[in-house]
Amino acid sequence: MLKEHGFYRGVNLGGWLSQCDYSEARMDGFITERDFAQIAAWGFDHVRLPVDYNVIQRPDGTMIEEGLRRIDRAVSWAEAHDLRLVLDLHKTQGFSFDAGEHEAGFFESEVYQSYFYAVWDCLAARYGSKPERVIFDLLNEVTEERYLPAWKRISRECVRRIRQSAPDTLILLGSFQWNSARTLPALDAPYDERVIYNFHFYEPHVFTHQGAYWEAPYRDVSARYTYAESGASQDYFEDFLSPAIEKARQEGAELYCGEYGVIDVVPPEEALPWFRDLLAVFARHGIACCLWSYKEMDFGLSDTRMDAVRDELLKLK
Repeated sequence: MLKEHGFYRGVNLGGWLSQCDYSEARMDGFITERDFAQIAAWGFDHVRLPVDYNVIQRPDGTMIEEGLRRIDRAVSWAEAHDLRLVLDLHKTQGFSFDAGEHEAGFFESEVYQSYFYAVWDCLAARYGSKPERVIFDLLNEVTEERYLPAWKRISRECVRRIRQSAPDTLILLGSFQWNSARTLPALDAPYDERVIYNFHFYEPHVFTHQGAYWEAPYRDVSARYTYAESGASQDYFEDFLSPAIEKARQEGAELYCGEYGVIDVVPPEEALPWFRDLLAVFARHGIACCLWSYKEMDFGLSDTRMDAVRDELLKLK
């Protein structure tokens, strides 16, 4: 279904309307239509657009029209260059995958949950008439297992509400532990046949996130690994993904990998075999995916450091 809809190989637009300083200069200039043209020229068929709630919603839960028009612009640029778009709520009031954002209380607060529903009520009404062009990613990376019971209830109610104005739109749903493939079997059966299981993939973490400055308070990030030293291989990827693949088979659902990538600390020549083996496994199982990320954000495909290997990497799609 995803491939038929043109959501098979994509790239994230991280750092534009999410994980940024939210300045006018950033949101007006970090990504432009020229970037959409470049992404299409590279052969991708879609983009994933992370959006933080504060770009489109005020603290009282009302919506910000200026922020919504920014999404409108992204959708129109995607259409102009024959790209599809995954609309991802990267942060909601009371929750962020990043503890440094100091968002808390979403899974316990009916008020915060009502604001979450309000966001998706608005987005569904606004883009639900474009099911062939825009799909929805409910929430980026639920973190802890203790949130799972609440997340199951909240996500199901959210899908029910979305269906009132977007009956045909595909919806992506992930599990806990930052959208791990290994925790995906903990999810319930999809609400309907147009809900897609979603996971993110950065394994082995010690390879893809070596030197990650944001993780330094929690673990030693000084060690450096080559691909050969990391323990990764196609067999490793097959084993890691097998619970998600089996869950999808049991439920008659599809799989989508909303993020995958290797940090810029790793020399591009060392990252290339990781991409080669992972994408071979994705292709073997028909798993659609979206690279993190197009520009900067410590993972940028368009960064000059990738010039020597970019053409080879693009061939792997």
